[in-house]
Amino acid sequence: MAEAGATRRIVSIHLADAASLRQSAEAEQERAVAIFDLIEENEFAPSVDHPGPYHLVLAVQDKKLVFDIRDTSDQELYRFILSLTPFRRIIKEYFDVCESYYAAIKTSSLSQIEAIDMGRRGLHNEGSEILRDRLAGKVEMDFGTARRLFTLICALHMKT
Repeated sequence: MAEAGATRRIVSIHLADAASLRQSAEAEQERAVAIFDLIEENEFAPSVDHPGPYHLVLAVQDKKLVFDIRDTSDQELYRFILSLTPFRRIIKEYFDVCESYYAAIKTSSLSQIEAIDMGRRGLHNEGSEILRDRLAGKVEMDFGTARRLFTLICALHMKT
């Protein structure tokens, strides 16, 4: 399993136009943690005849999500585009709850913060399941990988 796990994984990730993303300090921290955690632990197996590991470039072009999967020598292996339409509602709700959460941290009681955080995690999980469903037949991944990728999709979505 160690050998298979070493090949079914992302070893680097790049967000196209990341320098142009203007985000709050909290959102920047969330994005950095998602990238770090994703590289540390992920299961990612695209439907290609290449065992990996993989480099992943995520981008938004023409309001569509682009997955550019490459090998370790930066050769393109698989590129596909997903519509962002199935994600729009959940991303908007997720952003709204995140704003409430960050505001609550400053002034609310612990029980109020925990309730908002529960809602935030629930929306994040829902977005992760949508991502896994949309990637069916294209990429196999575990739930943790889908959660971290959803965080990064949200970061990219902020500029669309």
